[in-house]
Amino acid sequence: MRILRHGSKARTTLLLLFFATVGTTGASQRGGTDDAAARAVAGAIDIHVHSDPDNRPRSIDAIDVAKLSRTRGMRAIVLKNHYDPTAALAYVVRKEVPGIEVFGGIDLNLTVGGMNPVAVEHMTEVSGGWGRIVWMSTFDAENQVRYSKENRPSVSVTRNGELLPEVKQVISVIAKHNLVLATGHVSSAEGLMLLREARRQGAQRMVVTHAMNAPILMDVPQMQEAAKLGAFIEFTGGSLAEAGAPARIDRFAAAIRKIGPAFCILSSDLGQKGNALPQDGFCAFIVALRAKGFTQQEIDQMAKQNPARLLGLQ
Repeated sequence: MRILRHGSKARTTLLLLFFATVGTTGASQRGGTDDAAARAVAGAIDIHVHSDPDNRPRSIDAIDVAKLSRTRGMRAIVLKNHYDPTAALAYVVRKEVPGIEVFGGIDLNLTVGGMNPVAVEHMTEVSGGWGRIVWMSTFDAENQVRYSKENRPSVSVTRNGELLPEVKQVISVIAKHNLVLATGHVSSAEGLMLLREARRQGAQRMVVTHAMNAPILMDVPQMQEAAKLGAFIEFTGGSLAEAGAPARIDRFAAAIRKIGPAFCILSSDLGQKGNALPQDGFCAFIVALRAKGFTQQEIDQMAKQNPARLLGLQ
C-alpha cells in the first residue's frame, strides 16, 4: 500500500477511514482481522478479484485470497484473469478452501481467440461448472488499445456500427447457459449495443464492467439506460491510496444516487501488487461510501444481494 504524504483534507480523511477500518495490509497477510473490517464485508460478494497465478504482479494467490475471504466471513468471490480462463482454478480453490463460494470466468482477449464462442462453450463444460462470467475483451479491446494509444492487434466487437456475427454468437452461448455478460473495456456505446443484443437474445444476467472508469467512461444517462436494459452497474473501489480517490468516490456516490442502489454492484478490482489486498480495499470502499451517507441496507444491496442475483446464488 502506498501512503500519500501530501494531499487534501478529504484525502487524509479517506485514508484515516481506511486504516481505522482495515488496519495494515501486513496484518491482513498474517491473517489478523480487525472486527470492524470483518463486519464491513461479512456476507459480501466480490465479483472482481485478481490473484496469482498470473503474468502480472499480484499481491496474493487464488487459494490464499479465498482463505482470507472466508476468514472475513465473505460469501463469495469471482477470480478474474485478463488472459486465462479461471473456471478450472475456481474448481481447485473450492476443493482446497471449503466454506466460501468461488467462481471463475473467461475474458475474451486475444489469448483465448477474442470473440470466441467455442471458448465460452468449453468453459461451461469444465469440471464443477463454476465458470460464470464472460467478460467481453478488456486489455485487448479495440477501445482499450485506442485509448492507450498503442499500436498492436486488438479485439473488435463492432464494424460499421453493427455488432460482429461472432459477438452475437458469444451472446447466444451466454444466454443458452445463463451466464453473466460483463461488458469489459469496450466503449460505452458498444457496451449498450451488447446489452441490447443480450436482452434481445434472452440473456438474464448482465453487468457493465466498472462503468465510470477509463476507458469505458459511461455517463449517468448511459448507465441509467443500461440499468433499464436489465444490467447491473459495477463500481470498483480500486486503490483508495491514489491521489484522485476522494474525488472518484464523490463521483461514484453521486452516480449511484442517480441510478439507484437497486441497480448497482460494488467490487474491489484489487489484487495488484502494491495495492491493498482485495478484502482490505473492498472494506475501505464500503466504509468510504458509508461516509457519503449510504445506509447499511443500501450497502448490503450493492455488496451482497445484487451480486448474489447476478451469480444465481439466490
